[in-house]
Amino acid sequence: MTKPIIGFIGLGLMGGNMVENLQTRGFQVNVMDLNKDAVAKVIARGNATEITSGKELAEKSDIVMLALTTSKVVEMVVYGDEGILAGIKEGSVLVDFGTSIPASTRKIGADLAKKGASMIDAPLGRTPAHAKDGLLNIMAAGDIDTFNKVKPVLEQQGENVFYLGALGAGHTTKLVNNFMGMTTVAAMSQAFAVADKAGVDRQQLFDIMSTGPSNSPFMGFCKNYAVDGVSDLGFSIANANKDLGYFVQMVEDLGSESLIAQGTSANLQAAVDAGMGNGNVPEIFDYFLKLDK
Repeated sequence: MTKPIIGFIGLGLMGGNMVENLQTRGFQVNVMDLNKDAVAKVIARGNATEITSGKELAEKSDIVMLALTTSKVVEMVVYGDEGILAGIKEGSVLVDFGTSIPASTRKIGADLAKKGASMIDAPLGRTPAHAKDGLLNIMAAGDIDTFNKVKPVLEQQGENVFYLGALGAGHTTKLVNNFMGMTTVAAMSQAFAVADKAGVDRQQLFDIMSTGPSNSPFMGFCKNYAVDGVSDLGFSIANANKDLGYFVQMVEDLGSESLIAQGTSANLQAAVDAGMGNGNVPEIFDYFLKLDK
């Protein structure tokens, strides 16, 4: 069966490796990114074309995939005068692999439907290295027929492809997951910092906590930095800050509130304001260690 033509916008670490995986598996790709070096790498591998507008990319692709940074950027790429919505074909599918606000995702899906196209939100788990080998975790949501249509391609990109229901459920699940994970990292990082301020040895604290139910991979990442000085989680404070902000907004859109998320968000924002945004999340330990009233 003929492979669909893939249009891909966003060639950062994750997106670039996802495109390389698709090329390795014989897909023809149309790509778009402001980073011309990233585009050149894709073109050099062959079976690829650079496109300079979302409209043209949508016109020339069967499935359009996004690996972008924020909901605002996604909306710009979709709704711009030369955006995806202007060129999307009837029967085409837009797949958003980023972490976006669910309300924005549902709005885009409704507008695509008016043109006979459809959408899947499919945020990702695991790392760019997994992306290169097609071993991502993919949390996909949308109309079941649309999901089944793109599932064979998603299975080339992910080792585990989960179907979560109606459009927006993927982004909702990703935000809930990141709320839990980043709140855990922030709490554990402050635990090490408070222990240090109180004169308790950080290694001893880990030895005690790791023998009980608090032990987890996240504790390991926090210990690696707070005790050993090794920063290996691979997720930035800036990205965590963005995701917690989205989670807070999502909870507000649901007519509720999360004081826990607000607290984590405030600490992440403070760390970003202190110039630590590019560091991995466990490095917020340094912020807590220096934090005074």
